[in-house]
Amino acid sequence: MHSNWPVASRANWTRLGADHQPADSRRRVTASELERFDLAVGGRDHPTTGMVHADLESLQSSLHPSLPITGRPVRESGPVAGCKIPPSGGRRTRRRPRSTDWPQHGFAPATEMPMTRRSFIAASLATAAACRPAKARTTQLDPDGFFTLDRRKDHWWLITPAGEPFFSLGLNHIDPASLRYPENIHLWRERYGGSTTRWIRESVVPKLKRWGFNSVGWVQEITVRRWRHSRPFTNDEYRALDMPFCHLLPFTESHQWEKHTRHFDFLSKQWEEWADYVARSHCAELADDRNLIGYFYSDCPTWIHYRNDNAWRGPIFDPERLKTESGRKELADLATRYYKTTHDAIRRHDPHHLIFGDRYEANAPVAMEVVESAGPFVDVLSFQDFRDPVAHLADWHSKTGKPVLLADGAGNARPMTPDGFRPNDGEWYARMLTGSLENPGCVGFHLCGAFQRNKARRRGLLDELERPDQGNVERITAANHDALRWMNERLR
Repeated sequence: MHSNWPVASRANWTRLGADHQPADSRRRVTASELERFDLAVGGRDHPTTGMVHADLESLQSSLHPSLPITGRPVRESGPVAGCKIPPSGGRRTRRRPRSTDWPQHGFAPATEMPMTRRSFIAASLATAAACRPAKARTTQLDPDGFFTLDRRKDHWWLITPAGEPFFSLGLNHIDPASLRYPENIHLWRERYGGSTTRWIRESVVPKLKRWGFNSVGWVQEITVRRWRHSRPFTNDEYRALDMPFCHLLPFTESHQWEKHTRHFDFLSKQWEEWADYVARSHCAELADDRNLIGYFYSDCPTWIHYRNDNAWRGPIFDPERLKTESGRKELADLATRYYKTTHDAIRRHDPHHLIFGDRYEANAPVAMEVVESAGPFVDVLSFQDFRDPVAHLADWHSKTGKPVLLADGAGNARPMTPDGFRPNDGEWYARMLTGSLENPGCVGFHLCGAFQRNKARRRGLLDELERPDQGNVERITAANHDALRWMNERLR
C-alpha cells in the first residue's frame, strides 16, 4: 500500500476501527476482516493490478443494509487510483480521529448511525469501492490495443484490439503431424511442399473461415493416448495463422488423462523459477502479438480428482482433507500460491494479454477453494465439458459472477465408423452453442475438433486424406454463421 495515504492502509484502518468502537466492545479488527479489507483495496496478497474479489454487496447486507456498497471485480490503475482520501505528506498522525475527520478522509456514512466496529468496516469497504474506476475489469496492466473484456448490453464480451465485441468461435487441435503418416505424407509434400507455414496459410486458415470459426482455441493435439499433447505453434506459425488464437502455458503437468508426470511442488522455490522460465520462454515472445487473445494453463488439472491411469500419483490435494476447516484453508492457500505465482510470472513478461487460467473438467469435482483462489488472478473461468456445457457454464457464472469460456467440448456421433473413427456430432454442437450464447457470462465456445483426425484422437473435421466430414461440417458451419448473426443483432 502507498505510504502517503493515511486511512487506506491496514495499520491505520485497524487503529481507526478500534478507536471508533464503543468502550464496551472496543478490540482490534480480526484477521479475517483484515483479509476482506485487503481484498477490497487490492492489498498485500493480491496482484499489483489490485483485482478486487470481495463480494461487497453481500458484505453490506451482513454489516449495515443502509450503506450503498456496490462492486464487481475490477482492475485499478494505481494503489488507490481516483480515491478522494487526501495524502498526508508521508506523516502519520497519532491523535485519535475526530468525527469532523470523516468527510476529509472519505468515510462519511450514508446515514447517521453510531460509528461501531461493524459500520466502520462497511464504510471502509464502501470507500474502497469508490476508489476504483468502473471500466477496468481485468488483470491486464496495459490492455490498450489488445484483446480485453467488457460488459455490453448485459452480456460479457471479449473486446478486439479495435474495440469491437467478439465471441470466440474456436477450433482446437491443429497438428501438422496428422498429415505425415506414411499413407498421407505425399499430400504434405505435393500440396504444401513440406512446409508447415504454407499448410497453415493454404489449408488451415481458408477452411476455418469457410466453416465459420473466427479463432483458434488451442492448437496442441493428442499424440499417443494418455501421453502429453503435441508441441504448440511457433511464433512464425502463429503469424502465418494471422487470426485470433489462445496459447497454453505449461506451468504444470497435471492433466487428468496424462499418466507419466508426478505433481509439481507449488510451494518450492524451484517451481517458482520454473513458472518464470515458462513465462519468459513463451510470454516474452508473444507479448506484442495482437492476435493473441490470452493464456490457458493446465488442461483438466487434477486438483481433487484423478483417473485410473494416474491413480499412482493421486490428486494434487487429498479431497478427504476438505472435510475440515483447516484442510479447506490449506487448499485455498496452496491454490492462491499457484495462481499468484503464475499470474506474477506472466505479468513480468507480458502486461497486455488476458489470462484464462486452468481448463477445469466440468464433470469432475472442482473445489470452490480452488476457483475462489483463482478469481483475483485470472480474467475468465475456463472449462472442458463433453456432456452439458450449457448448464455447467451457467452455474459457474452464477456462482462467481466471472466470465466463463467453454475451452474444449464436443459431442461424439454414434455409432463409430467401420474403421474405428468417431465423427463430431454437428447437431450437439449447434444445440450447445445456441444455449451458451444465451448465457450472459459466456465469452466463447471452442470445439474439440480436431482439424484433421489422427490415430490417437480418432476424430476430426477432415479425414487423413483431407476429405471433410461433410454432413457434420455443414451443421457446424451453419451453427457458427447463426451465432455471428445473433451477435450482430444483439449489439445493434
